[in-house]
Amino acid sequence: MADYTRTEARAWARERLVGAINCTIPSFTGDLTAINEKAIRHDTRLAIEHGFLGTLGVSEVNITLPEYLDFLRIIRDEAGDQLVLVHHGSWSTLEQNIAAVQGAEAAGAELVLLSYPPNFYPESEEEIYQYTKAVADSTNLAIILFPMFLWGFSPRVHPADIPTRLIRRLIDDCPNIAVIKAEGGFPSIMSVIECHRLFGDEVVISMPIEGELIPLSQVMPLQLSATSDHEYYGPTIPRVMKLLRDGKYDEATEIYWQMHPARKIKGGLAATLNGGAFINRQAWKFQGWLQGYNGGPLRQPTQRIHDAQMNALRKGLIDAGLNPSMDPFREFFIGRNPA
Repeated sequence: MADYTRTEARAWARERLVGAINCTIPSFTGDLTAINEKAIRHDTRLAIEHGFLGTLGVSEVNITLPEYLDFLRIIRDEAGDQLVLVHHGSWSTLEQNIAAVQGAEAAGAELVLLSYPPNFYPESEEEIYQYTKAVADSTNLAIILFPMFLWGFSPRVHPADIPTRLIRRLIDDCPNIAVIKAEGGFPSIMSVIECHRLFGDEVVISMPIEGELIPLSQVMPLQLSATSDHEYYGPTIPRVMKLLRDGKYDEATEIYWQMHPARKIKGGLAATLNGGAFINRQAWKFQGWLQGYNGGPLRQPTQRIHDAQMNALRKGLIDAGLNPSMDPFREFFIGRNPA
């Protein structure tokens, strides 16, 4: 259970959410019949070792809700109070998302990344408002509001995906909306600048794209980067965020340029890896495996990752001096903790 009330969510977020939140993708047994507790604990420990503030328990894989809630309980048990546990509110219907967020709250989640179902096709801001408010009203947990192109709201509803006039309504009416993951109109940076200008005194503004986080943090305060596949860079993002908080911009900029070969490779592969406006969680799991995370098989249906993509992602890290695993790629599909 969270240690704050709905009306305290924003104050809790301002105080607690300082740093980077990575992603933990569920791991499964070799026969794919169950989740792999040993592997999940391994990934949780490594996230702590790498200096992450928290982790998102990813739900956008083939996993049942009971399995997912067990997955969250395992992370919570292994992490104790060393990680903020983020529930991934990405299920198929509003009713399922309400059941999931209430189950996640009981399982020990402290924060919610609010997503919108693939079959949700709003034609007005009011429909987005009603969906978002229904989820927010169903839980005591702090919520990350997430304007993003993945939902398909642009340009039908607004080019910014969730316009700031609607965000204003939601902040006024939902006291537990505590964070904005400001990727509206991606890849534009206008959303994060606009949200910071309009709402930065009320809620925490998150910039999850590290290539924008590091430059922008030198001209505007950004205390949080959540949630993203930061594990691709090992402990680098938590380390560079501390440098930024300490005002050590020259050192942070040096790391920015060091990372650039890996950043360019990852960005260049985005179109092939994330086709169909859907994040390739298999690729994200591979990125983590390159830095010591478990890897391992995912259930069908899942997107795939091929040798050319794996070679490119590894070479990007090599060129950046970020010491990826050189284990044979076949080991990724088994995982570091097979069960």
